[in-house]
Amino acid sequence: MTTTFATASTAVSARATAVLAAACALVLGAAVPSSAINSYNATPAPERTEVGALVATWDHDDDPATPDRVDWVCSGTMIDTDTFLTAAHCTSDWPANVRFFVSLDQDVQGALDRAAERHPGDPAAVARAVAVPGTAHNHPAYPGPASDTHDIAVVEVPADRLAARWAFTPAALPKAGALSALGPQGLRETPFTVAGYGTQEARRGPGGHTHPGGGVRMKAPVTYDALNDAWLRLAMTAPQGNGGACYGDSGGPNFATLGGRRTLVATTVTGDSPCYATNVTYRLDSPGARAFLSPFTKLP
Repeated sequence: MTTTFATASTAVSARATAVLAAACALVLGAAVPSSAINSYNATPAPERTEVGALVATWDHDDDPATPDRVDWVCSGTMIDTDTFLTAAHCTSDWPANVRFFVSLDQDVQGALDRAAERHPGDPAAVARAVAVPGTAHNHPAYPGPASDTHDIAVVEVPADRLAARWAFTPAALPKAGALSALGPQGLRETPFTVAGYGTQEARRGPGGHTHPGGGVRMKAPVTYDALNDAWLRLAMTAPQGNGGACYGDSGGPNFATLGGRRTLVATTVTGDSPCYATNVTYRLDSPGARAFLSPFTKLP
């Protein structure tokens, strides 16, 4: 079973059913310290300042003029000074009044909690306190067929406002066909790292499975599993020393060391629902991804 790795926290469990069905899996575990990525073989990633969280405000009551919900919902990466790369399922099927923001905080959940105390009942003020507003652009062919869902999006943000709050170096993108050029043996020998703000792997409790944590930027090693025209599958099994992605890591980066350079080669899209086995990621060296990205950023 696979599911998209987007999320909404328990604080926003009343989010519209259509949105949840299309893009999100609700996280039920909340009474534990925040963490991200799977709990095994993972470490904090304060140095990955180009990796950020997608924050959203929206409304679902009888007064759509003002938002009544705010939360971080996905992960992503700055690929230049004003372009945040994420997944299209993170920015699709929301209420019409949704607004997106980008935060590069290491602990976005903590920042949201503190802002909520300062701005009670004002989700828009909370979002502005922790993030910079942006405009989302989805791949026009999303959702496509299983062979290539075109699950890729960018959020354009004001470069000056982002730079005034966070220092970062944009992620390097791969050359066309970079992963294919490595071949199976080269891919097996390539170090991969997944990063994001997502939850931990499933834990069984009295009420069934929960996915605790989320909201803190983490990283974990993953290893090559398979390559398709649009997809790179990465193994995240603990016995092999891997970590992995989970809910909330959608849109987040999967880095590889290519020619001695850290390169953003794919974005997290889906995987197995307990978050134990495989991270299915969208290739950024493919013709489709490059065609979509070319109007927004310079490609190698």
